[in-house]
Amino acid sequence: MNYYDIIIRPLVTEKTNLQKELYNQVSFEVGRHANRIEIKRAVEKGFKVRVASVRTMQMSGKSTQRGRIQGKRRDWKKAIVRLMPGERIEFFEGA
Repeated sequence: MNYYDIIIRPLVTEKTNLQKELYNQVSFEVGRHANRIEIKRAVEKGFKVRVASVRTMQMSGKSTQRGRIQGKRRDWKKAIVRLMPGERIEFFEGA
C-alpha cells in the first residue's frame, strides 16, 4: 500500500481552516481500513512533515431522497492530523 491509497483527499472547510490556523491541524478523508500508524506514515512521507498525533473517526453517510427514490451516501473515514510546531503543509496555504 502506498500513501495514495491511504490519503484520499484533503478536507477544506471553514472549520478545518480554523483548525489549521489555531491548532496546526489538517484534515483528510482516508481509506476506511487505514489505521493511525499508516495515516501518520503516509502524511509524513507524502508531505515531508513531522506528525505529532492522529485522530480518526468513522463518518456515516447521510440519507438522501429525490422524489420517491431514497438512497444513502457512502460511509467514509476522517483523520485529523496535528503537525509538530513549525511544520506546515504548503498545499493548504493557498486555500
